Order: sequence, then C-alpha cells, then structure tokens
Amino acid sequence: VSLEAIFLSAFILISQNYEMRISDRRNQLDLQINLLTEQENTKMLQLLEAIAHKVGCGLEDDPEIRALEQATRPETLARQIEEAYRQDSAQAKK
Repeated sequence: VSLEAIFLSAFILISQNYEMRISDRRNQLDLQINLLTEQENTKMLQLLEAIAHKVGCGLEDDPEIRALEQATRPETLARQIEEAYRQDSAQAKK
C-alpha cells in the first residue's frame, strides 16, 4: 500500500465526516423550522376557531380540528416514528 493511497483515504474520510456534520446541522435546522411552523399553525387554528365562535359559526363538533389544535410533542412523534420503523422491520423479516 502506497503512502499516497493512505493520504487519499484519510482525505476522503475527513471530507465525508465534514459533509455528514453539515447534513446533520441542516437536518436539525429543518426540524426546528418545522416545529416552529407547526406551533404557528396551531396558534392560527386556535385564533380562527375563536373568530368563528365570535361570529356564531361553531366548530366544536369537528374532531379533526380538536386533533389539529393539540400542540405537537416532538418526543411523542419520535417514539411513534421509531415504533413504525420497528413494525416495518419486523414485517420485512417475516
């Protein structure tokens, strides 16, 4: 094995590690933006419901609105995603 190959391998591994860190940061930023957007959407839905109630257009009976008004909990969402992956993996093994 030549010295050049060793240096080239090290350079490639360092580059891949750097790209992976950038990708992780980008994914984290996307997650933060999505969570903020979800919070804003939930608040807007609550405000729209208050306006609808004020003008006499009650939406209290709509279960979809009730579900959408609930605050998103990232921990719960992460658990649900992990459980779905486990179920998919278990079904794929069968």
